[in-house]
Amino acid sequence: MESKELLNIAAQACDDKRAENLVALDMREVSLMADYFLICHGSNERQVDAISKGIKDAVEEQGVEVKKIEGKDDARWVLVDLDDVIVHIFHAEERQYYNLEKLWGDAEEVSLSVS
Repeated sequence: MESKELLNIAAQACDDKRAENLVALDMREVSLMADYFLICHGSNERQVDAISKGIKDAVEEQGVEVKKIEGKDDARWVLVDLDDVIVHIFHAEERQYYNLEKLWGDAEEVSLSVS
């Protein structure tokens, strides 16, 4: 599966769980970690956890293996590693503090296809 298609599947799963302020960054020119970062936030720990579960379910339905999920215990910053796509799901307060969009400001923002 192409990484852009995987990005859109993950973004739709985030949107389905009412994740807020979805931002996708094209990391191919600025980092070797992944092709794309998808960043979003939830308003509480329960929503952050639901978003991560929604992503896992959506990509596994497409036959994609989730490499790792980090941070589920606290649900303040959950990282879902899909290999070429890394999803960062923040609690709203943590997102403001870490401000990944600014940290990776050299990365180009990518438009998402969510309905």
